[in-house]
Amino acid sequence: MDRRQLLTAGLLGFTGAVLTSGCSGADVVRPSPSRDGQRDTEDTGRTAVEVIASGLNVPWAMGFLRGGDALVTQRDDATIVRVSGSGEVRTVGEIGDAAPRGEGGLQGIAIAPGAEDAVFVYYTTDSDNRLVRLDFDGRRLTGPRTLLRGLDAAYNHHGGALVFDADGSLFVAVGDAAEPAVAQDIRSLNGKILRVDTEGRPWPGNPFGNEVYSYGHRNVEGLAFDGAGRLWATEFGQNRRDELNLIRRGGNYGWPEFEGESDDPRFIAPKVTWTPQEASPAGLTIVGDRAYVAALRGRRLWEVPLDGESAGQPASHLTDDYGRIRAVAAAPDGSLWVSTSNTDGRGQPTDDDDRILRVIAG
Repeated sequence: MDRRQLLTAGLLGFTGAVLTSGCSGADVVRPSPSRDGQRDTEDTGRTAVEVIASGLNVPWAMGFLRGGDALVTQRDDATIVRVSGSGEVRTVGEIGDAAPRGEGGLQGIAIAPGAEDAVFVYYTTDSDNRLVRLDFDGRRLTGPRTLLRGLDAAYNHHGGALVFDADGSLFVAVGDAAEPAVAQDIRSLNGKILRVDTEGRPWPGNPFGNEVYSYGHRNVEGLAFDGAGRLWATEFGQNRRDELNLIRRGGNYGWPEFEGESDDPRFIAPKVTWTPQEASPAGLTIVGDRAYVAALRGRRLWEVPLDGESAGQPASHLTDDYGRIRAVAAAPDGSLWVSTSNTDGRGQPTDDDDRILRVIAG
């Protein structure tokens, strides 16, 4: 797993036209069309891409330790590995009751801010989806303690993204479990973004008196904060439009009443949309004024310039170079770590898959 490769790809430093903010469909950004119906904002310049680790089993999410190593969840074998910048891969934990099936298994991971002794993961069992807390002594993850259980699970639409904010609250993305109507029911935790404390209790000030922070979601698999503390999310549409959303407390994001653009004042429209063929957006990270979106079906990394609450024209990178892109995370050294997802049953894996890449803009 320590085989490393260095090559050049496109520049991750796109400067696009920034559109005005707002919630109407007119403010939604779509990538510029090209003659073949795909998108014509491709790689320019040079970027170093280094293969850090290979032979992984659907690396779903990454959380960085202060020293620069990452804890990585492997969806289909329910293990958590520690990956160093030099390519050393070591198993540090497993979730014994995880039951990978379909899009489910061991998914999101988040490390408590200001400490590394508490690690939170989201996963699928035989009967539900759960959020648990693990203890970490720097060598092993032990003692999973269940914080949330009974989140409906199905073959797909699990959600699974986790992120902490600066106040220490944990945001949890929960999919609709292929039951669209639950997304509009604020009594249900499915089809929502939740906000809880480190014991799994509703965060004080949540809009509905329970764990729910926002609703009307289909399948959010990426959550990230920008430098001003605004929460952004990537969301899978059904057949029409995938989305990058700016998340507001108590906001209704429309599913299943609509996907993509809408002028309906009851709902908050996305800031950027893509077709499923060019996106199927999974992981999300934000560095400075750039959001980076991992695209599974799109087989690329999208870069979206941000300006406050506005989003500009996306640019794509690594297109078709590494197959399906699952996760993207900002490392302490300023690089991006990107994971592939070619062994998830929907890709065309090579002998090296799945891989973690280090991407450094040139």
